[in-house]
Amino acid sequence: MKNHEIDYVLHGDDMQFVEVELDPQETVVAEAGSLMMMEDQIQMETVFGDGSANQGSGLMGKLLGAGKRLITGESLFMTTFTNNGMGKRKVYFASPYPGKIIPMNLSELDGKIICQKDAFLAAAKGVSVGVEFQKKLGTGFFGGEGFIMQKLEGDGMAFVHAGGTIYERKLQPGETLRIDTGCLVAMTQDVNYNIEMVSGIKTALFGGEGLFFATLSGPGTVWVQSLPFSRLASRVFAAAPISQGGGGKDAGEGGIGGLFDLFNK
Repeated sequence: MKNHEIDYVLHGDDMQFVEVELDPQETVVAEAGSLMMMEDQIQMETVFGDGSANQGSGLMGKLLGAGKRLITGESLFMTTFTNNGMGKRKVYFASPYPGKIIPMNLSELDGKIICQKDAFLAAAKGVSVGVEFQKKLGTGFFGGEGFIMQKLEGDGMAFVHAGGTIYERKLQPGETLRIDTGCLVAMTQDVNYNIEMVSGIKTALFGGEGLFFATLSGPGTVWVQSLPFSRLASRVFAAAPISQGGGGKDAGEGGIGGLFDLFNK
């Protein structure tokens, strides 16, 4: 194996976190801000890109590897956690919102998965976090996740996060599944991914499900989430009381403006 071999345990149900056990000199790489806690003798270091060999050598190679992350809307930097002690040490990473953490052994998935751009949480050092370009323009403009998705490559463990409940579906050759574009979490590289417009004018305009959905054809494996973060955020904002005039008595009755008034007092 080219990647570090790490052991892990998942904790929790709806707000999960993952416990990663590192042998001496083993390293795990994670998105900035995902750390929950860690034991002593674990060294944190900020690196360009994902720190894998696939991003090239030298300054230019590292800059190009990090630049790919900017395209997906992520930070230029990632954080590595290395066990510099003599025995085993543990580091913990938490999910950013209610949902599940999906452990994926890339060596059992033909060395590559394609996922939505904000799904990656952490991985063994050596896993490459890159960019997957969707070749069809319809997929790019209407795919919900944009023209670009992330790809995770290597032969180690990777951890992907998604909202709500996760459903894993194995597609047989020729089998097709239509999914709301925001509910698609990840898929293996052999799945054919396309965008299809909702048929019927009334359905498209008044159905409440959007104008497009993802069409995935087998063979391959697909992971689907029941609660995309965009859907959760829109429901929260829609239900939040709106203050009139940005202040005054009404603003203190649960509105967002009243919340700022409380901090100003």
